[in-house]
Amino acid sequence: MSNPERGAPVVELSGITKRFPGVVANSDVNLTVRAGEVHAVCGENGAGKSTLMKILYGMQQPDEGSIAVNGETVRLRNPQDAIRAGIGMVHQHFMLADNLTVQENVLLGAERLHGIGRKARERLAELAKQTGLRARPDVLLERLGVADRQRVEIIKVLYRGARIVILDEPTAVLVPQEVDALFETVRSMQEEGFTFIFISHKLDEVRAIADTVTVIRRGTTVGTADPKTISSHELAEMMVGSELPSPETRESTVTTRDVLRVVELRLDAEGSDRAVLDHISFEVRAGEVLGIAGVEGNGQTELVETIMGMRKAAGGHLELVDADGAARDLTKLGTLARREAGIGYVPEDRTRHGLLLTQPLWTNRILGYQTRRPVAKGQLLDIAGARKDTERIVADYDVRTPGIDVPAAALSGGNQQKLVVGRELSGDPVLLIASHPTRGVDVGAQALIWEQIRRARAAGLAVLLISADLDELIGLSDTIRVMLRGRLVSEADPATVTPQELGSAMTGAEEGA
Repeated sequence: MSNPERGAPVVELSGITKRFPGVVANSDVNLTVRAGEVHAVCGENGAGKSTLMKILYGMQQPDEGSIAVNGETVRLRNPQDAIRAGIGMVHQHFMLADNLTVQENVLLGAERLHGIGRKARERLAELAKQTGLRARPDVLLERLGVADRQRVEIIKVLYRGARIVILDEPTAVLVPQEVDALFETVRSMQEEGFTFIFISHKLDEVRAIADTVTVIRRGTTVGTADPKTISSHELAEMMVGSELPSPETRESTVTTRDVLRVVELRLDAEGSDRAVLDHISFEVRAGEVLGIAGVEGNGQTELVETIMGMRKAAGGHLELVDADGAARDLTKLGTLARREAGIGYVPEDRTRHGLLLTQPLWTNRILGYQTRRPVAKGQLLDIAGARKDTERIVADYDVRTPGIDVPAAALSGGNQQKLVVGRELSGDPVLLIASHPTRGVDVGAQALIWEQIRRARAAGLAVLLISADLDELIGLSDTIRVMLRGRLVSEADPATVTPQELGSAMTGAEEGA
């Protein structure tokens, strides 16, 4: 495929309309992307960004409208057609196999390109260097952090010869230094003639990386702008018709009462005595948000899963203290018992650990609560109670859905997240473990989730917040602890720390200072 001249239209979507039962996802969308540019597509969750990109990648067929690539009208019946047309997509929820190695994930289905021998390994090494992937090709994917998984996704797309790359919420999992590295990669690839379509709701990042931005609201394009001349506030108003929210929390509600005590917690890597969690100790008090900052892969995921009982600690113990001051040792309890003791849990990946995507919303309300009211009566599930409480969550948390009988997969990412947060704040938990609670959600959903966490905190909830969004960490937390290589290495005051200082502590840049 010859490379089009820089500035020539490479993708033209005209009058794209897509309907689902009860929902019009896209209505008369028009988008022109030019060769060699980074074209951002912005909009709230549920605005239709992901549907539009799935149409461009051949995963879904439009009901109306046409697609032209390099000036020729094409019919993209499946992702293979899109790849043949030179279009690749890096999904927000990665399409990778955990039980395969990096190399197997990249080569699977593309064996005809460079075989599976030396030539393939050389091309893989070249792309790994280009994208900053340091993991060995023979490492199992399940051992990689989210940032490295994303790099594997990008390599997989480039390996197949894509010249037009769709990046769906690519910075949701990265710290500022990693975002800078990703943007450097994108810029150097731009110079080599690659074109990027960048799906995002982070307006400051859009303005930093994009050459052009198209805004989608409620399924239709509302305009195209130059991100160098438009402000974040103007962009936000185009997107949601309102001002940008802020996570800032001004008044302290921290009490002196411990809710969670973690004492000398240790977790060893599978099959070795290397510590993944190295003598971790901290307390979270009633009315406090304790933020944990760290680059992906430094033990935050393992910490959360050990507290939840999904992993078995090698040493140390955990205590949960109730409102009367009675401490309960959780160390030997299973996950359900820990949840019954009053722990709410928003997992870092809602589609893998938070929802049953094929099941209706009311079934998802039951998950983790199957022994408690209002979704259970004694030994039996209370279906009417589950349905009624799901209706309440949909109303209170502004979950945009045609009804509670639709499968969770039919909801946009932000609406799925609002459902999960609503479920986990139901039943008056004493502790909420929130792992990336606003990852991949737009400004409107973000504001709602922040507000609900603030309210619960003011009512005495203890919150353990793990987030890669440093503005969120600084804005919501009362205290921030930094995690590096499985240890808590420093503490920061959210009132005075900057995202850059936090980023330095997270990457270990301060160690030599």
